[in-house]
Amino acid sequence: MGHAPTHRPADMTRPLDLRHERRTGPERVRRPIYVNHLPPCNQACPAGENIQAWLALVQDGDDEAAWRCLVQDNPMPAVHGRVCYHPCEDACNRQDLDASVTIHAVERHLGDLALEKGWRFDPPTETSGKRVLVVGGGPSGLSAAYHLARRGHTITILEAGPVAGGMMHFGIPAYRLPRDVLDAEIQRILDLDVTLRLNHTVTDLEAERVNGAFDAVFVAVGAHLSKRVDIPARDAAPMLDAVSFLKSVEVGEAPRLGRRVAVYGGGNTAMDAARVVRRLGHDPLIVYRRDRAHMPAHDFEAQEALDEGVQIHWLRAIKSMDQTTMTVEIMELDDRGRPRPTGETEVIEADDLILALGQDTDTNFLRSVPGVSFSRDGTVRVDERMMTGAPGVFAGGDMVPSERSVTIAVGHGKMAANCIDAWLRGGLYRKPPRNPGVDFAALKVPYYVETDPRAQPHLPRDEAVSGFGEVVGGLSAMEARYEAARCLSCGNCYECDGCQGACPENAIRKLGPGKGYRVDLELCTGCGVCHDQCPVHAIEMISEPLS
Repeated sequence: MGHAPTHRPADMTRPLDLRHERRTGPERVRRPIYVNHLPPCNQACPAGENIQAWLALVQDGDDEAAWRCLVQDNPMPAVHGRVCYHPCEDACNRQDLDASVTIHAVERHLGDLALEKGWRFDPPTETSGKRVLVVGGGPSGLSAAYHLARRGHTITILEAGPVAGGMMHFGIPAYRLPRDVLDAEIQRILDLDVTLRLNHTVTDLEAERVNGAFDAVFVAVGAHLSKRVDIPARDAAPMLDAVSFLKSVEVGEAPRLGRRVAVYGGGNTAMDAARVVRRLGHDPLIVYRRDRAHMPAHDFEAQEALDEGVQIHWLRAIKSMDQTTMTVEIMELDDRGRPRPTGETEVIEADDLILALGQDTDTNFLRSVPGVSFSRDGTVRVDERMMTGAPGVFAGGDMVPSERSVTIAVGHGKMAANCIDAWLRGGLYRKPPRNPGVDFAALKVPYYVETDPRAQPHLPRDEAVSGFGEVVGGLSAMEARYEAARCLSCGNCYECDGCQGACPENAIRKLGPGKGYRVDLELCTGCGVCHDQCPVHAIEMISEPLS
């Protein structure tokens, strides 16, 4: 007599669940849900901008709404559209289809349009009665002042220099960042009743805090001290540091230089210094001890310098300097990309030398503040709230351990403002949880047509190096809208109606413009067609709950 059949592992039939009311027809084992993912551009932005959202508004033709969305996170889009190294574009999924969306160019368009139209920030809706001191009027300090002022706090900025802007003003040449653009965006922040005191060097932080009756302090001193290196120089002219050189040119006091000027370093400051030398009528050359693939400067910065006639001597280290020549040692890279000497030398003609080997911050005025501690490199240690060991004293920007860029500094200012605001109100700021990301493989790219990004116009070489006029132009309104339309809306529904059209049961209900869709579970069979066709992966299939 045979045995009754038993359940086999290969049998995938789901057993009936008799705990709830049963109906006739197939049993749904999964259901679709609409989800919001974190786009890779948003995830990569150091300033925390909601890039995908403001690109969508530009695409819709509402530029002012797009600008107001953008400045919720970053108060200086016209600046960032020019000087940010746009890591958002490096992360853009569109680059796997044709080319990344030129996000920085659209951001610049919005920033320039806001200045042209005179758009202003919304004033604060409340006054907290709290006073915050910001030490340093660079990008991080300005960002913190902006976000704190919009929360109703009274802000005073103390700036050691003659103008606000920090290294944006003295470290980034005007051919990259026109001063009228920078000054206008700074003034719009100050118009939020932010007090700015110039030529005010802080030497006793605690005295400033007590005398001004400040409830909290944010210290954001930039990296203005150039690093030095010992190079024997017999009868050569005195060596200059890149930061001092750029500052002197900015204030109209350019030093007297010989015909050939060498710049020692491979960072962005070295590229800027060499390009400024070129505009002053001299022949610049850069000496760097590694190769192009291992330089700290962004590759496009090096390319722009080369395009303007700057010579770059890779894998060279300066050993000594004479009146009109320098002796350099030829280097090679080890397996880890580190330079090592070969013992071979050569002579290069050069009349002057500018050192661009990095910068440090002057944090000595903090060493007397109880509780503040420092890292080996002299940067200030902060906790996850960006607070130092001294209660109520926060720090950010170049003076804390981090990469250094304008956008990172602005992001620090925003984060510090969130933490300071929470601390002043007796709470603790916690970052909101991030939605999951979405990569290129999750998208249905066959739905898209390949397009070319809108290129920004560049001045011809001879015209570019003849002065300090802006080298790169902006996009027209039509070009910006075209570029915004190239956004794939990765991970977030843009209401293309594809799910509604594909559903064989008419189970997808559209809720109205901007409101998305609802799944009618009385009709949905869980077939997953909506999920399979979604071009942006805004639908997930989840298991049907058992009860």
